[in-house]
Amino acid sequence: RIYVEADACPVKTEAEQVASRHQLPMVLVCNGGLRPSSNPLVETIYVEAGLDVADRWISERATTGDLVITADIPLAADCVAAGAVVIKPDGEVLTERNIGTVLASRNLMTELRSADPMRPGSGKAFSKADRARFTNALDRLARQIARPG
Repeated sequence: RIYVEADACPVKTEAEQVASRHQLPMVLVCNGGLRPSSNPLVETIYVEAGLDVADRWISERATTGDLVITADIPLAADCVAAGAVVIKPDGEVLTERNIGTVLASRNLMTELRSADPMRPGSGKAFSKADRARFTNALDRLARQIARPG
């Protein structure tokens, strides 16, 4: 199963295409404003508005063999701990091997920004290369899930 933290996800269309190609069920989790897909493989779950409500919904369900699409690093860490594989919209795959480093880096950057509110953020725009990297990585992971072994 593929879970998507869908509210601000820039690669929902690509994820749906990959899910369809591999016949994997996909769940879009959001707090509104998203039209349900007509694709029978895609379920849209609307959660209450609020901080981390969609994250909690996903982290309570993601398990071994699932894919989670999110840019939220704490959610990614929870899902990896539950056995899921996480992919960020830019195509970076997060697993047990690298989630500790990614989480530590995220926490360090959060501390630096809070210590210096004038410090600019990353500001990196989402690119076509990010979209292509994501699609290729998700397709590879979906093949592994669809044909385990």
